Amino acid sequence: MICSRGSKGSRGFLGWAEQRLRKCRTLDKSCARERPQQEASRAAAMPDAVLVDLAHACSLTCAGACQLEDLAASARVFFLCGKRSRDSYGFLEGRAHILDHGSTVECLYRFKQFLDDLDLCSVRVLTTARGKPVLLAYQKQLFTDVYSFEYQVRSEVGLRCPSCGGSAHTDSPGDDEQAAEVSAFLQRLPAMKGNIRVLQSTMIPDSFGHGFSTRAGGVSSIPTLSALNLFSSGKRRDPVSVVQENQRRLALHAGFHPRPLRLVKVNHGRDVWALGTVEPDRYDAMVTDRTGVVLAAPGADCMPILFVDPRSKVIAVAHAGWKGTLLGVAMATVTTMVTKFGCHVDNILVVVGPSVGVCCFKLDRDQVLDFSRIHPDCVPDPESPRPHVNIRLANRVLLERGGVLPGHIHDDLVTDRPCVTPCTSCHTDFFSHVRDGPRFGTQLGFLWIRDGTP
Repeated sequence: MICSRGSKGSRGFLGWAEQRLRKCRTLDKSCARERPQQEASRAAAMPDAVLVDLAHACSLTCAGACQLEDLAASARVFFLCGKRSRDSYGFLEGRAHILDHGSTVECLYRFKQFLDDLDLCSVRVLTTARGKPVLLAYQKQLFTDVYSFEYQVRSEVGLRCPSCGGSAHTDSPGDDEQAAEVSAFLQRLPAMKGNIRVLQSTMIPDSFGHGFSTRAGGVSSIPTLSALNLFSSGKRRDPVSVVQENQRRLALHAGFHPRPLRLVKVNHGRDVWALGTVEPDRYDAMVTDRTGVVLAAPGADCMPILFVDPRSKVIAVAHAGWKGTLLGVAMATVTTMVTKFGCHVDNILVVVGPSVGVCCFKLDRDQVLDFSRIHPDCVPDPESPRPHVNIRLANRVLLERGGVLPGHIHDDLVTDRPCVTPCTSCHTDFFSHVRDGPRFGTQLGFLWIRDGTP
């Protein structure tokens, strides 16, 4: 629907803007033939999308949108409209994407979803000097390093709004206020893929809280991260704010909110951090005897492993992929529990969480030799071009050799307890690198000592 074009004083400008946008949609083909190298160079520099900030400007000119002539033909154009400008710029409907949701947060969140749906990354922002810091703060909350933003700022020196007779801009909230605004918005989003579901082992006593997350119940909307992705990095599209909201929902469901959730800093090695000592830069396992903190190990085919000594009240978590398995991260964790916390190895319980099964995990033939040396059954088809590898069995064998009792290990070989070690690649309830590729999400195995445990 075409909306009102605003006050009488602004109709001339709006008519010009409408004609300008129509002109911007037409490529000058003859010019492209005459200057092919220039056109190719310019196309290479074109962003995937252009965001015109009208929420902090009074007009297209104020936002610096005269540059659209060079951009509209090669990039998708979005207009971030404040409530005041929704009616005035209705004529843009059908010519560009109008972001006129209830708040700036929601507008930018929907803008991000559009970029994600089309796998777009580069954005040019046309804004004002006052608009730039506001949008930068929202960018920090809602985007990651996957996206590139280029800001082009229109000077506000002497700028007056023709339609309102004064400055169109108001003071913007600080970064903390915007972070709180983003958090409040994310908390209002409905859960995706159903309710949160957590797997638990009947081996771990009730004096300890624990679980393994699945992918249901979060707010991550990107298909391979949907919905309860619990890890953020600069290489993924899920920002920290979304992951923190997913972690908050998991904490409320599992019962450890508001205790801090501490994740291992994965290095695919065998380093173990004993809490209370100097924290290493990277490590794949943690051990503690403290209450009030929740330890967590990520997984998306790699194994999140939980360790409990009910007598000494010591807990640990480890992340074990195929490299960490060969390096012995599981037994390194047990050794730390014994040498630094006084545990006895025959008291330690070990639970292996959701991970890739032998059915779906393969390596090159020269990579499987070490697994065959651990136990021949770890590689059931050694003559295949890419043999299958059972990393779970390799961990069990190494743990048993280190003194952990066979009956104290809960993995996929245990049939008299509810399963907590399904294959992540086979079951779409879980994230999987093998199945989903490099844009996979992450689930967690988590563990804590309940307060007041005797």
